[in-house]
This record gives sequence, structure tokens and C-alpha cells, in this order.
Amino acid sequence: MGSVSVDRERGGLRQAAAFLTPLGGAVRPGPAALYWFPAVGAVVGLGVGGVWWAAAKIWPSPVAAALAVTADLVLTGLLHVDGLCDTADGLIAPMERERRLEVMALPDAGAFGVAVVAVTLLLRWVALAALRPAPLLVAALWAASRTWMAVTAVAVPYARPSGGLATAFRPEPEDGSGRWSTPLLIGLAGAAGAVALAVAWRPLAGAVAVVAATAAAIGVIGLAWRRLGGFTGDVLGAAGMVGETVGLVAACARWGR
Repeated sequence: MGSVSVDRERGGLRQAAAFLTPLGGAVRPGPAALYWFPAVGAVVGLGVGGVWWAAAKIWPSPVAAALAVTADLVLTGLLHVDGLCDTADGLIAPMERERRLEVMALPDAGAFGVAVVAVTLLLRWVALAALRPAPLLVAALWAASRTWMAVTAVAVPYARPSGGLATAFRPEPEDGSGRWSTPLLIGLAGAAGAVALAVAWRPLAGAVAVVAATAAAIGVIGLAWRRLGGFTGDVLGAAGMVGETVGLVAACARWGR
């Protein structure tokens, strides 16, 4: 029984890494991966923060910030920024629900998606440039963003009737018993870890950054639920990127420096 449990844990970690980063190989995701989302997010955040910190030792803060933004795109394989682009194209323009899902599935990028991605990357760069390198802050926000993704994948309906890759995370069968146990456990553990990392950076500014980021991510998920009837994989990426960005902007407010 012990070896089976260890194998499942390793499998879940690999599934989470494969879904959230270019690492882990071609592995089909499963429900066990969700428990590892916050940890993988924290590791990615530490990687981005480490690049930011090291670059600041050599280059001016604008260059270091740009390298940190680039490191995030590399470590996530552009997965989340692609989701942000598709989600913006599907949610912002006025259209019917079915058409929104069709637009989000198209391989090209529309004006809404390009504009939102450009503004988001600009805000991330400016916010990082305004702060002193803080790997713990980035780890906190990145852990929180993956926590929201994991909770959403279980607690919110999937929008596409035909299903998709993200539906593999949902435990089966979906009966009423213990429906909320998984998202509650992941949410509490992930939030506690994110807040701990943020407070270790700066107690007040870090906590406010995580709260602001969480509110922004919930806003994206709520909008998708209203206009699409639930979430998609793209929505998960969009919620994460918007939340992280709002958290960084909140952290670089004058009182937070």
C-alpha cells in the first residue's frame, strides 16, 4: 500500500509539472495532479524570482524585470499567456455563448487578445521594475494562481459539452458526497502556503498582494462562468495571469515598497 501511495504522489507531481510547465513529458493529467498545483506554482515562482534577483546584480532594474518576465514565459511554455489571449477574445466581445467557445478554440489571435496580453505583460514588467527583487513574493503569487486553477477545475462546471483536456482533472464519479472536500483542501493548503510566503517577504504588503490577486482571479472565473457557463483550460491560464499581475501591481504600491 505504501509503494502505491508513493507512486500516485509521484504521478500526480509529474502530471502537474507536465500540465503547468514544459517539463514532465507527455502525461495525461488526472485528479491527483491538482494537489501538486500550488507546489509547482511556488517552484516556478522561485525560478522566475531567482532570475529576477540574479539579473538585478548585473543589469538595471528594467532589464532585470524584462528577463524575469521572459523567464516566466519560458518556464510556463507560453501556456498561460496563450490562455489569456484566447479568453480575452472569447469573453470581451459581445456574442452568443456558442460563438464565444468557437472563437476561443481558433488558433489565431484577435484584437482583444493581443491588446490584453500586451497590457498584462507591460504591467508585469513595470511592476517588477518598480520593486526590489523578491523571489518570495513571486513564489507566493504563482503558488496562489495555481491554487485558483486547481480549485476551479473541481468546483466550477466545465463549459464545453464535448469536454477537453482540463476535464481529466475532475474526479469520477461526480456524486454529491465529498464534492467540496477536494477543492476545500487544496484551497486551504494552497492559500496558507501562498500567504506564508508573502508574509515572509513583507507582512502587510505581501498579504494585500495575495488578497488582491485572489479577487482578480475570482473576477475572471466569475465572468467566464457567466458568459460561458463554466471554465475551460484557457480560462484557468487567464485567471492565473490576471491574478498574478494584479498582485504584483498591488505589491509595488508606494506603501508596499
